[in-house]
Amino acid sequence: MNSLELKTKIFADGADLAGMLEMYRNPFIKGFTTNPSLMRRAGITDYETFAKHVLSIIHDRPISFEVFSDDFKEMYRQALKIASWGNNVYVKIPITNTKGESALDVIRSLSLAGVKQNVTALMTLAQVQAVIPALSQGPSAYVSVFAGRIADTGRDPLPFMQNAIKLMHPYPQLELIWASPRELFNIFQAHNMGCHIITVTNDIIKKMHLIGKDLQQFSLETVQLFYDDAVKAGFTLKTEDLVTTLE
Repeated sequence: MNSLELKTKIFADGADLAGMLEMYRNPFIKGFTTNPSLMRRAGITDYETFAKHVLSIIHDRPISFEVFSDDFKEMYRQALKIASWGNNVYVKIPITNTKGESALDVIRSLSLAGVKQNVTALMTLAQVQAVIPALSQGPSAYVSVFAGRIADTGRDPLPFMQNAIKLMHPYPQLELIWASPRELFNIFQAHNMGCHIITVTNDIIKKMHLIGKDLQQFSLETVQLFYDDAVKAGFTLKTEDLVTTLE
């Protein structure tokens, strides 16, 4: 299977402008997601200027920008402003604020106002069950489940994601996102279970040339890598005084 045969859409996840533009040149990248943590890591200090600059270039594929207020009224106002920046904008709304208070009322109000949303940071099936009705009467929206973080806790995210897909099936305007993948194989897991979208960082995307690679050749290249690095490091061991029976 190659990237063009995937049923699951690949969204590039990041906030490094050069990396985003590099991914934009790849036709198999169907959309983009960002978040405040990624922006901070990329050195972004002016949120709106950065977002509008990105949107002046990436205007034909969906892109998600997240609110950053912990107050629900301000979260709603931020969402309306962010949504106004472009028709391809999806506003990321966290499932709760930092106090653990549900954002469902905000999500419902934004949905009824016609704002396309990416509801983020979901990690329980109960959260998925709760958010579907809040989005059900609105436009296209994403339900972003952090499958990678679920896996980080020692739980298998596949049954969870499969149940989420079943719950969302009656609502064709809603799409499930497999968020925070940890390895390239997660793309194929998402494809096989019928997940609509997977968000992938640049480091994972750059591994896609390995799909279907001959494993014997890969083994040889790995041996060569270890050998070359040992030579470059100048490693030495004194072995002349050891007796060997190897013929």
